[in-house]
Amino acid sequence: QVQLVESGGGLVQAGGSLRLSCAASGSDFRINRMAWYRQVPGKQREHVAAITSGGSTNYVESVKGRFTISRDNAENTVYLQMNGLKPEDTAVYYCNAGGWVRPTGSITVTPFDSWGQGTQVTVSS
Repeated sequence: QVQLVESGGGLVQAGGSLRLSCAASGSDFRINRMAWYRQVPGKQREHVAAITSGGSTNYVESVKGRFTISRDNAENTVYLQMNGLKPEDTAVYYCNAGGWVRPTGSITVTPFDSWGQGTQVTVSS
C-alpha cells in the first residue's frame, strides 16, 4: 500500500497564491506518475496537472501559465504551485500517484494507483 497525504490548501483572495504538497509513504514502491485533480460538488473530478518520473509535465488548459507542478523524487513528494488564483479554481484538490509496489513477502511487483484525502482550496473574489 502507498499512502498519500496532502497539505497546503486554504482560503486566499483572487490573484493570490497557494502551494499544495503531497507526500507518498509506504514500503518498497516506485512512483512513475504523480498528478493533481480537483473536484467541485456536482461535477466530475478534473485533471489539473501531471508529472512523470522524468519530469515531463502536462496541464489542463485553464491553469497553464498560472500553476506549476514539480516533484522531489528522493522524497516521493509532488507540489502544485498555484499563482494568479481565480474564484473558479475553488475546489477540493486531490493528489494521485501511480507506479509499482512489492507487497510484503512477495517477489513480484504489482501496479498501484493511490489517491490522497483531498485538500480544500477556496478563492474569494
